Amino acid sequence: MTIPEPQSLLHERVNVGAARLATRHQGRFSIETVQALILDSYQRLAATARVTTHLNVLAERLATERLDALASIQQVSHDRPPRVLFVCTQNSGRSQIAAALLAHRATEPITVSSAGTEHVADVEPNLARVLQEVGVDLGPAYPKPLTQEVVEAADVVVTLGCGDACPVVPGKRYLDWPTADPHGASIEDLRHIRDTINTHVGGLVAFLASPSITAETK
Repeated sequence: MTIPEPQSLLHERVNVGAARLATRHQGRFSIETVQALILDSYQRLAATARVTTHLNVLAERLATERLDALASIQQVSHDRPPRVLFVCTQNSGRSQIAAALLAHRATEPITVSSAGTEHVADVEPNLARVLQEVGVDLGPAYPKPLTQEVVEAADVVVTLGCGDACPVVPGKRYLDWPTADPHGASIEDLRHIRDTINTHVGGLVAFLASPSITAETK
C-alpha cells in the first residue's frame, strides 16, 4: 500500500531537487516552474506506486526528462539529435524493450525515451534478463506516465499496442508496431517479443540514418 509522504518533507525534497534542476536550466526555466514540474511528476508516479520510499528520486528523474523535452522544443531541430519516443499502455514491457534496444543499437547520437498511457508501478520482472541475453542493459528503468512535453519534443513516436490513447501532434512521424503484450508472458514468449521488437528497431535504425530523415529534421 502506498503511504503518502508528509507534505512538509515532500516539499522540502521538491525544493532541493528544483534547486539542482533550475541551476542546470538557468536562464531557461524559473525555479517555480521546476518546482511545479517535480511536484506534478511526483503526484503522477504516486498514483500507481506501491511504496514511496524512493519516489522523490524518480520524480526528479521524470521532471528532468520533461524539462529536457521542453528545452528541446525550444531548439531548432537540426541543432540537436533526433528524438524517438516509444509508447505502450503500461510502460512496463514493450516500450521499455524498444527504448533499450534502440539506445543500444543506434549508430548516431539520438535521444530515446518511453512512456505509458496507463503506466503501472514496476517493469515486467524478466525484462532485464531477456535483454541481458542479447547484451543490452535495461538500467534503472521504471514505468513513466505519458506527458505532453515528451510527445511534442519527439521527432518519431512509435506506438506498441496503446491504440488511440497516444495524443497525435501534427508534424510528428508516427509508427505503429503491433506487438504481443508481455504481461504475464513466459520467458520464451518474452524472448519472442524481444526479437520481434528488435527486428523493428533494426529498420528504425536504418530509417534514422537515411538522408530523408536527416533532411526532415533540419
